[in-house]
Amino acid sequence: MQHRTGKWNERIRILRKQSKYSQKEVAGLLKISQRTYSDYETGRLRIPLERLILLARHYDCCMDYISGAGNVHKSFPQF
Repeated sequence: MQHRTGKWNERIRILRKQSKYSQKEVAGLLKISQRTYSDYETGRLRIPLERLILLARHYDCCMDYISGAGNVHKSFPQF
């Protein structure tokens, strides 16, 4: 079965729901309003790279996966 590459806004929504977080909880982690986070998930606003990196670390996934550039859910790189 072939999966299409998802968009970043779809990925952050899926990761949040899989982790059973509310939008308000994730917004708190990013120090933004729930409305702003909601706008990221719907694609109304582009998420800044710094916040995308924070989410990738939080969900322990690589940037390729969370950005939608790849479909393999690897761990966030440890330096």
